[in-house]
Amino acid sequence: MPPRSPTFAAKIKAWQRRHGRHDLPWQGTRDPYPLWVSEIMLQQTQVATVIPYYERFLARFPDVATLAAADADGVLRLWSGLGYYARARNLHRAAQAIVERHAGRFPLDVDDAQALPGIGRSTAAAIVAFATGQRHAILDGNVKRVLARCFGVEGAVDSAPVLARLWALSESLVPARGVEEYTQGLMDLGATVCTRTRPACESCPLRSDCVARRDGATDRLPGRKSSRPARERDVAMLVIVSRGEVLVEKRPGAGIWGGLWSLPEMPVGDDAAKRVRRDYGLRVESVQELEPFRHAFTHFTLAVKPWLVRAKGDLGPAREPVAMWLALQDAQDAGLPAPVKRLLARLPGAAPSRAGPARPGSGAGSKAGPRGR
Repeated sequence: MPPRSPTFAAKIKAWQRRHGRHDLPWQGTRDPYPLWVSEIMLQQTQVATVIPYYERFLARFPDVATLAAADADGVLRLWSGLGYYARARNLHRAAQAIVERHAGRFPLDVDDAQALPGIGRSTAAAIVAFATGQRHAILDGNVKRVLARCFGVEGAVDSAPVLARLWALSESLVPARGVEEYTQGLMDLGATVCTRTRPACESCPLRSDCVARRDGATDRLPGRKSSRPARERDVAMLVIVSRGEVLVEKRPGAGIWGGLWSLPEMPVGDDAAKRVRRDYGLRVESVQELEPFRHAFTHFTLAVKPWLVRAKGDLGPAREPVAMWLALQDAQDAGLPAPVKRLLARLPGAAPSRAGPARPGSGAGSKAGPRGR
């Protein structure tokens, strides 16, 4: 009788032991808190980008209770530059829900975990699998790619029928033992070998069984997501500076850069000087058009036309949204969107502060703390 060939899971686990990643800072723990933080940060973000953010975040918020008790500005400030800021807001809200509903302990039931803000089916399964070794299937972007190619699953990868088939495949393949090793191996294989472009098929443990490799379909599988029309939004940003400080204001909780401090905006074509005098009660000394730039989000591109406005005076009567002055030298350490930091870094006097990070919303770097505009 011929020897039985290794199963899909056995191949993944054997490959993981020899070639997978074993030194990531969130590995080697059963504590669901750091596992949860890492899984949220890794959504749509590369491992190399995540690691320094993860380490800073855990140093500042070492447990659920500390994160739940933090102010939103502090959470967003540590997230600044990582993008997809709804992840940070949901992480903070979920920590508060864990304290209120689960006595401060991350729930190790998949349904309870999935009920928390920002945690979907695959993320909940990954956290619980790594924390407990329980048998749960995951289906993140890397795993979708591995399964679609290996088993020849045709169709748009975000369509309901394709997702249903991929979930059924994923659930059927999880081994009874070694779930953590298998799950990490599946993630690593998709991230380092079965990549979106130019996959390293000769290094893949599944190469002899892979339908896409056999049929020369690695460029076609998985099927592309349903196309959305490209969109572009135009906006003008006001870089209002006075005595080495720049005016920032709190963005609404919803929408892009929700909850972060950023530069005031106005429709393209509005008069910058008139807007500054009217909305902020400041005396305008000069207005200079700066080099425009574009910033790509997932579903649209923001085309920004910035205006440098040199002004004097105090802010006008308080009204929403809250506005404050921030020292230019502190801008790179503040909770500002990454493209705004890059814009401010090009201004004179914008060298990073040696005195430690500024905290917009707490008064650091402002003339008299946050003041209504």
